[in-house]
Amino acid sequence: MSQTTFNSLPIWVIRTAATIGAIALSCNLSAQQTAVPIVSSSSSNIGATNAGTTTHFASPSYFDSVASSSACGNGCGTTQTCCQSTTACDDGLLGYGILKRSDHEFDRFISPMTNPVFFEDPRNVTEARGIFFQHEVPDAAGAGDVQLYALQLRARLSENVSLIATKDGYVTSSNPLVNDGWADLAAGLKFNLLRDVQNQKLLSGGFTFEFPTGEASALQGNGDGELNLFLTGGTQLGSRSHWLSAAGFRVPLNSSDESQSVYWSNHFDYEIRRGVYFLVEGNWYHWTKSGQDGPIPGIEGLDVINLGSPGVAGNDIVTSAVGIKLKPSGNQEIGLAYEFPLTAREDILENRVTVDWIFRF
Repeated sequence: MSQTTFNSLPIWVIRTAATIGAIALSCNLSAQQTAVPIVSSSSSNIGATNAGTTTHFASPSYFDSVASSSACGNGCGTTQTCCQSTTACDDGLLGYGILKRSDHEFDRFISPMTNPVFFEDPRNVTEARGIFFQHEVPDAAGAGDVQLYALQLRARLSENVSLIATKDGYVTSSNPLVNDGWADLAAGLKFNLLRDVQNQKLLSGGFTFEFPTGEASALQGNGDGELNLFLTGGTQLGSRSHWLSAAGFRVPLNSSDESQSVYWSNHFDYEIRRGVYFLVEGNWYHWTKSGQDGPIPGIEGLDVINLGSPGVAGNDIVTSAVGIKLKPSGNQEIGLAYEFPLTAREDILENRVTVDWIFRF
């Protein structure tokens, strides 16, 4: 990304990301300074079991979800001695109680990597997630490549409600159909429907709305906006694995300029060693209604681009991805994934490399 592009980023985006990262780091350092063993009856598979109780240790690792006891409640809770945190963390971001601390009862989960605009983590979290991808385009869609530089923001507003900003960023490209420009903006709400800490199971639902604020040069800004309705869930499998699954329905307000579709995304991970995860993901895209004004009949975009192409209704594309994630601390995730199509139909995807870096409060 050029220096010019970076300087043109909205200042509120840069400030918000910096604030969340700084507060998350502060919370993590506080946990290191006050690490003490805590005994509870929670069965969250963390710590050593002795005489029917589980000992949890506050530490600078992702195991610092010491709030597992019933006394601590949900996430950081209100009992400072249980959370081993600072008053600022207990009172929310910046101490004003507006943005709540992430739900740390599911800290052994990791966030999904692919279909990044729509594959939503089922947890309620407060975080900044930087995303970059290098996307290769097949010859049938003009060849070349496309890059996206984006920042997602999530804010836990209450025990079961989060504000999510899932799409923004700047697009650069060598593809003849896509030029450099800003992407559309999308935001919405996520609601927790099921939260079973003992069995490590989650189910959430919500919606986002994509505003046509992007630039036409980047194949953005077409139509009158798009509504996305979704369900997302996850569960722990055994002691080292997790499965996440999300499905959604994308409904454009202008069916001539954008196509209508459904998607189903799945994620499986295995913890190779403490804080190191191997992951496999799969995405299914199915178009239920064609647009009319797209530039390439019979070829449609996937997650970031909705071309509104004619002749795509009934088409299916299935992709797969393999990758790795690192959790150097309880408030960070760093991921790398390589994605490729499994179906003969590719449309705009030859392959994609995605990198993300999450700072969580």
